[in-house]
Amino acid sequence: MFQSARLKLTLWYLLIIMSISLFFSGIIYRSVSFEVQSRLSRIEERFPEWQPGRPMLLLVEDLAFVKRRVLLMLFYLNGVILAVAGAAGYFLAGKTLNPIEAALEEQKRFVADASHELRTPLTALKTSIEVTLRQKKLTVQEAKAVLQGSLEEVDGLELLTSRLLSLARYQQTDHGFALQPVDISTVMTTAAKKVAPLAQEKKIDLKVSKRAQLVTVDIKSVEEMLLIFLDNALKYTPSGGQVSLIAKTSNKNLILEIKDTGIGIAAKDLPHIFDRFYRADQSRSKAIVPGFGLGLALAKKIIDKHHGAVKASSRPGQGTTFTVKLPL
Repeated sequence: MFQSARLKLTLWYLLIIMSISLFFSGIIYRSVSFEVQSRLSRIEERFPEWQPGRPMLLLVEDLAFVKRRVLLMLFYLNGVILAVAGAAGYFLAGKTLNPIEAALEEQKRFVADASHELRTPLTALKTSIEVTLRQKKLTVQEAKAVLQGSLEEVDGLELLTSRLLSLARYQQTDHGFALQPVDISTVMTTAAKKVAPLAQEKKIDLKVSKRAQLVTVDIKSVEEMLLIFLDNALKYTPSGGQVSLIAKTSNKNLILEIKDTGIGIAAKDLPHIFDRFYRADQSRSKAIVPGFGLGLALAKKIIDKHHGAVKASSRPGQGTTFTVKLPL
């Protein structure tokens, strides 16, 4: 499909360029012809005593030869322009269509991945309900257990759809942020308060090293980004561990560090942790912590929208550190 579109776009480029080239070639030829004819007329006026004969005939033939040479040169020139414009047009058409092709491929992968991730919990939910309906002697306690499991699956689906919608929204190039100056310590405090119950439940020491620093960001999205990193750190840190959120400045950038003493990430998984739906095979599998592999991808999109950067460093069994850099 894109090859056909590329060829069509190349033909349009050629049509435009050759139309302009032929137009100016016509003007040049007419100008040269007019100048040649004018010179011949001036010669005739200057030497009126000349009678039509051999000298005048030779002059007319020479002028006709000049016209043919100019026409031939213009023909060759337009041939060169056609070849160069064709190659350049094909190249430019590819450059123009590549982002569109990449976006469509990304959209296809997104839909395929989302469909797969949605199908899994829906299948589990359907199976659970079908098995329950087949039971002839279902106690109230068993029914409650099934309903509780179904509710957990629904909660998971709600989180998944919410993350998918957020990810799709941030992927839109025209998605505008409500950028405004804010003290980053305020956003850090709000995010920490929201994850504090989970930290208390797991008996994890949650430390927030705040720094009063004004930064121009979209408050809601940066808070969401911090919540993702903190929630991620708390989930993968065992009881009695520690999670730290630190803010500092460096070279006109705000640096946010989220450190944990959790199970860590294997070196082979580090390059892929920000990929959508990616989950490490062992240390961060669903068997240990349920999830869909969308959180870090969403956080990365938020950081990209703020023209920032993020990197992760980790050692299995010792913990992970995420470093976020946002321009002030």
